[in-house]
Amino acid sequence: MPKNAKSQQDELLKGTLEMLILKSLTVQPMHGYAIVQHIARLSNGVFAVDHGSLYPALARLQTNGWVIGKWGESPTKRRARYYTITASGRRRLGEKVSGFDRVLAAIDGVMSGS
Repeated sequence: MPKNAKSQQDELLKGTLEMLILKSLTVQPMHGYAIVQHIARLSNGVFAVDHGSLYPALARLQTNGWVIGKWGESPTKRRARYYTITASGRRRLGEKVSGFDRVLAAIDGVMSGS
């Protein structure tokens, strides 16, 4: 990925990673690598979350009670920590999505205005 594209991705991801993780976990409990794959696949590769960003974000989400992590076995028979969104995490996701929708509407207003 060109350096400029990487910095653009970092700017897009800043402030949205929490929302993307929470949304991913509404599908099913997932381990870290599955979350990374899910976000990359659904964003057509625009968001390539690195583990250096993912795991601190998951730790923050756990600290806030928005996700819980439990050890389990991955499909490849490896030990993996599976994360599940909590009821409070679903509420937090709703707040994040509402805020994001307001930002998108504001950007659209500026871009389509004269």
